[in-house]
Order: sequence, then C-alpha cells, then structure tokens
Amino acid sequence: MKKLLLHICCGPCGLYVYEKLRLEYDVTGYFYNPNIHPKKEYEFRKEELKKIAEIYNWNIVYAEYDMKDWFSFIKGYEKEPERGKRCSLCYKFRLEKTFQYAKQNNFDIITSTLSISPHKNTDQINIEGYALSENYGIEFLGESFKKKNGFNIGKEMGKKLNVKRQDYCGCSYSKADRIKFDRLKCLNNLRKD
Repeated sequence: MKKLLLHICCGPCGLYVYEKLRLEYDVTGYFYNPNIHPKKEYEFRKEELKKIAEIYNWNIVYAEYDMKDWFSFIKGYEKEPERGKRCSLCYKFRLEKTFQYAKQNNFDIITSTLSISPHKNTDQINIEGYALSENYGIEFLGESFKKKNGFNIGKEMGKKLNVKRQDYCGCSYSKADRIKFDRLKCLNNLRKD
C-alpha cells in the first residue's frame, strides 16, 4: 500500500475522507491549519479531530500553529471574496507545508480533505496541489470528495459520534463573511414577517 499523507482541515471533514482512503492507502492525517482564527477555534477543531482519531484509531500528526506566517503570506489579499485569490494562496500555504512533511517522511502521495466542502472550489485546491506535486516530486491525489454525496455522508457520520461542526471555513475573513450572511438572512426573514 502506498503511504498517503492526508491534509485534514477539521475532524468532521476528515471522517468520510480518511475512512474512504484507508481502504486503498496506508493513511496518516496531517492537521495543519494556521488560517483558523481565533486560536480558541483552532483548539476546538483540533480537539474534535483528536476525539475522532481516538475512536477510529487514526494516525494523526499535529503541526504547529503559525498564524503569523499565514497572515504574512496572504497580506494584500485580505479583501478578496471567498473562493478568490486569498483562498488559492491559503490552499497553497497549507498544502506546501504538507508536501514538505511528506518529503521529509517518505510519503508516496498526498491529498486534502478540503475538497469535501461544498463551499470550496475543488479546481483551486487541485491546481495548487498539482503544482506543488511537480515541485516536490510527490504524487498528488486530486479528488473531489464532495462527489457521491461525500459531504453529507461525513456530516451524518459526525452526528452519530456527536462531533461538533464549525459554521465557517476557519479564517477571520470567512468568519466575517459568515456573520454578514447571517445578518442578511435575519433581515430578509424580518422583511417577510
């Protein structure tokens, strides 16, 4: 079996993907998400992943939380919309760290749970993954894990385990977008009444 390093954005997204991949690969999870803000949210997501990993006996590596480096990397793109250039840079930043770890630890292939989200553009993720694959000489599995109802299956798996799911991507910009969306939704509901 090929050794696969799976970049995991959060436990709930990891559920379906990790279990699917372990049928074909020797999987190790890699939790690297310096984009998650605030740190309290990062710790929450890390703890939820630890709960799941313990239940399923997953092998997980928890990388450092270097939020300052992430903010420096995306500087100048703060006002980009979701799915814009900032998101591509964020994927690149996290996947590059994953490739570096994979290279240092003799993994054959990497992929990411990011593509399970219906809110993410899979092409953006895969473009970054394939470019890094060429640079590092490690195969990238460009998947769309949301296909075949992957997101909803993972969601149901999480409910059965009583795993809490977050309500925004993770970065402070997506959180601000989520707050705006909730306010607009609330205003629209008030107008209907």
